[in-house]
Amino acid sequence: MSIFGRGIYYRNTGLLILRGGVGLSLAWFHGWPKITGGEERWLWLGSQMRHIGIDFWPIFWGFCASLVEFAGALLLALGIFTKWNALLLAFVMLIASQYHVQSSGDWGDAAHSLELFLVFVAIFTMGPGKYSVDQYFNR
Repeated sequence: MSIFGRGIYYRNTGLLILRGGVGLSLAWFHGWPKITGGEERWLWLGSQMRHIGIDFWPIFWGFCASLVEFAGALLLALGIFTKWNALLLAFVMLIASQYHVQSSGDWGDAAHSLELFLVFVAIFTMGPGKYSVDQYFNR
């Protein structure tokens, strides 16, 4: 037996801590200010889609990104529709990374959003874990 005990049991606890910590932090510090920012904030946020060639309906895209960063992150923390929310959050972080790189030319400015992109891809890949609402209903 290793010094870390039985790894399978700790993996689910680790996923719970990761989902909860990252989800709540993202919702509170990034999602809430954006969702309450109103049309002006959504217009600016949605206009960043131009970095991938989408330049129509910026308020709609900005609202969607704000909603994903707030409600999607909260649902991720609880483990509700985990894979879908992780996928949407990964996409939002990819667009954020693209914005940071193109606006400053420095990959260091995009580091945080790239790190979160990888976290959400990992959560999408691993699933919600044992301690989630998704797992409770999938029994």
